[in-house]
Amino acid sequence: MTNAVEQLFAVRARIAAAEREAGRDQGAVTLVAVSKTFDAPAISPVIEAGQRVFGENRVQEAQGKWPALKDQFPGIELHLIGPLQSNKAKEAVALFDVVETVDREKIAAELAKEMARQGRTPRLYVQVNTGSEPQKAGIEPREAVAFVERCREIHGLAIEGLMCIPPADENPGPHFALLEKLGEEAGVAKLSMGMSGDYETAIAFGATSVRVGSAIFGSR
Repeated sequence: MTNAVEQLFAVRARIAAAEREAGRDQGAVTLVAVSKTFDAPAISPVIEAGQRVFGENRVQEAQGKWPALKDQFPGIELHLIGPLQSNKAKEAVALFDVVETVDREKIAAELAKEMARQGRTPRLYVQVNTGSEPQKAGIEPREAVAFVERCREIHGLAIEGLMCIPPADENPGPHFALLEKLGEEAGVAKLSMGMSGDYETAIAFGATSVRVGSAIFGSR
């Protein structure tokens, strides 16, 4: 058994423990295994061990490895968790099953256009910049609920959830609490929050999916 597979099982066990601790149903939280920078031979054993949901940061990198893996292993669900440029909307809609990083009007418009053109409907999340960090993607928290509304009403997009990446040097708890509150106000069912260092905290605050990379695949 490869190291990544052992670590996958360890992460799953910790997720289950965190669900119990938070009084949540077993299986309430989806593990998104973040495979960015890892190649197909590194990812395949994790798929063979039963993991089917993966996250990638870059459209181009994902295009280089996932079409073949999806052909080889049925039932893969691929999430785009990195910033999306509007000129990559076509490729993103073709490849990804979930786009977690809708954060501005132009992206919403391009996704709507491509989804209509391709007849594909990836599930969509709005990324919220909970720490208002200038260098980070995501919509400002005070604008998030209205933006979700505009995505629905102007662009006809069914926004399923919200996603955030808290500032690296801050306690993530208040950021997760903020996303949970915004999710309730926006009327979305899903919250993508929590990474390798803080996913158990995120589960306590209502995460429905956690994005875990280095705790499974090792450092990049």
